[in-house]
Amino acid sequence: MAEHYSSFDRGGRRWLFQRLTAVFLIGVLAFHFVLLHFVNHAADITFLGTQARMSSVGYFVTMWLFLVTATFHGVNGVYNALLNQGITGSQKNAVKYLLGAAGILLVVQGTRVALAMTNLV
Repeated sequence: MAEHYSSFDRGGRRWLFQRLTAVFLIGVLAFHFVLLHFVNHAADITFLGTQARMSSVGYFVTMWLFLVTATFHGVNGVYNALLNQGITGSQKNAVKYLLGAAGILLVVQGTRVALAMTNLV
């Protein structure tokens, strides 16, 4: 039988954050689907409705946290999948910084879009 290998150190911070963000994402994704696919059907969603929802501080914070945790969860997952494939040395560093920069850009652009959708600023 093959030996189990994972780039996550069980009990390490990255391992813990990957699991915590997964739990948060499941909850927020369920909220998103119920609100935007069952309570409001796709045909009923308008820009003004989105602007009204995003202007609520609680909804805005929830969606921004959704953006940040989904970005971290995805970037961390891809990075660790590549580590599991055996990248090391300069490839590992290049991937780490490339994914880190992509994650930061995604959060910055997502924040800009989210703020544009509000009456808060």
